[in-house]
Amino acid sequence: MIEPIRRHVSVGCDPATAFRVFTTEMDTWWPLHVHSRAQQEREGIVKAERIVVEERAGGRIYEVMSDGLEADWGTILIWEPPERIVIAWQPNGRPPNPTELELRFAVEGEGTRVDLEHRGWERLGPEGGEAREDYAQGWPLTFDRLFAEAADDAAQDAAQ
Repeated sequence: MIEPIRRHVSVGCDPATAFRVFTTEMDTWWPLHVHSRAQQEREGIVKAERIVVEERAGGRIYEVMSDGLEADWGTILIWEPPERIVIAWQPNGRPPNPTELELRFAVEGEGTRVDLEHRGWERLGPEGGEAREDYAQGWPLTFDRLFAEAADDAAQDAAQ
């Protein structure tokens, strides 16, 4: 078994706001210019325009490109707002077996603790260890910094 990636952040908003920012507002903070299917597969031809999260178990998470094409990132396995979401995560469109991304949102003081666990690396076969290392380098930017900043900004906006 390849060890899951576990990270957590504390943000200044309530769990419902943090959940919303991570899910339906993902395209406001996700760095599409460097982490998108358009950037990986069609750089210079089209750009990633937005991320869509279908708010239900079985819903898709997908990228919409500037030419209108859609590229799947994952499928929502568990949708329990505002406490938990579990996603079959496959933003690169390869390989056939997705990893699993789970986020939990819990009250912590006057804010929210958000726990991320990214697991199932062994499903990727021989590429699992390398993929895990790539994500171990990427989550500090996307989750720890960009998501946390967006959640904190949402809290400030709500206070005004």
